[in-house]
Amino acid sequence: MSAPNEDLEMEVETVAGDSLKSGGMDVAESEKNVMATGTTGSVTCSLHPLVIMNVSEHWTRERAQEGAVQQVIGALIGKQKGRNIEIMNSFELVFSVIGGDVVIDRDYYSMKEEQFKQVFSDMDFIGWYTTGDVPSSTDIKVHKQICEINESPILLKLNPYDKNIDHLPVVLYESVIDLVDGEATMLFVPLSYTLATEEAERIGVDHVARMSSTDAGESSLVAEHLTAQHSAIKMLHSRVRLVLEYMKAVQAGLLPANHEILRETYSLCHRLPVVQSPRFRQDFYNQCNDVGLMTYLGTLTKGCNDLNQFVNKFNILYDRQGMGRRMRGLFF
Repeated sequence: MSAPNEDLEMEVETVAGDSLKSGGMDVAESEKNVMATGTTGSVTCSLHPLVIMNVSEHWTRERAQEGAVQQVIGALIGKQKGRNIEIMNSFELVFSVIGGDVVIDRDYYSMKEEQFKQVFSDMDFIGWYTTGDVPSSTDIKVHKQICEINESPILLKLNPYDKNIDHLPVVLYESVIDLVDGEATMLFVPLSYTLATEEAERIGVDHVARMSSTDAGESSLVAEHLTAQHSAIKMLHSRVRLVLEYMKAVQAGLLPANHEILRETYSLCHRLPVVQSPRFRQDFYNQCNDVGLMTYLGTLTKGCNDLNQFVNKFNILYDRQGMGRRMRGLFF
């Protein structure tokens, strides 16, 4: 009587084990099957170092504030000409986790986009960035939300724990629609990119890259140049002050007058720029007036822009109310 029961138990265990294995494979497939195979990128990208520094700073700040590793999400802005994309800047995005899914705050994005458009009017929304290793199904869900803003966004993923010094821990992806098991599925395709920098970015990146955590301070080229200028000005100030103290001592009768030193001092005074002349004052006041005029002009321009936006919104609201009154007059 026990043999049939044992055979039944073995059969049940076998079926259960097979179902668990198949379920585990399905879960694994859903997690790893987000990369397209045999497909190359259709666009060429140029990445500015400012974007990498922004993403790194965003992740480091969130980790320091929260005390644990946090996922960060932000938007990428830049320029696109044909199939060439230049990612120039980025800003942070606010999101919430609902039921394990990441939901982007569209109102916050609209506000930040309007602010950036006022400063960088020639830049457009290019894509979004996040942190982590390889893309997952969670990234696919967020990417579908970003597709509502831009139909073909770019994903930038930074891996903070990548210790390979041969390449940057940054990978760019674009999305494609491919058939998987007979169903249209969104997949990621890695993109190749090049670094594009401007003169100001080179100075900033060099300054950040050479920052020292010791008491010696900075060691960048900019810091060295400014340190050399500061040392030269400090030495000139000490020498001039020494000469001034000597002249005061001679005038007070504390030291005997040395005609050779007095001749050198007289020659030095004539070599120094005279800042009390009427010509210097006129040029100085002209430059101050130009700077004040530029500041005043910028304030007027901003005020005119705000007034123009207010008039546009008022006209839209007035037309909408007038249309409502006309429609009510037709039916009543």
